[in-house]
Amino acid sequence: QVQVAESGGGLVQAGGSLRLSCVASRSIFSFNFMGWYRQAPGKPRELVARITTGGRTNYADSVKDRFTISRNIIKNTVYLQMNSLKPDDTAVYYCNIDTSERDYWGQGTQVTVSS
Repeated sequence: QVQVAESGGGLVQAGGSLRLSCVASRSIFSFNFMGWYRQAPGKPRELVARITTGGRTNYADSVKDRFTISRNIIKNTVYLQMNSLKPDDTAVYYCNIDTSERDYWGQGTQVTVSS
């Protein structure tokens, strides 16, 4: 079992920044991926960014050059630095942990970007 705890959402004006954090209850070396997904009202959940244990990253086209995913191995934490936020980034953001056995999800954190 893996417990997942997210933090860092909030309300920000367009052009602003936020950093999301996701802490896992065990070493991230046991995971295939750690990542962030988001879901806006009336839309399906979509991948925002993810990172492998080795540090390889991939991003949704809509956030490239604005968002950065990173991880702290000692703290079992993955971060999502979000810059130049747009109203279209408004959504509930979920941390996802992909293991060989199953996926784990956080409870979600709301990000609201005002125009």
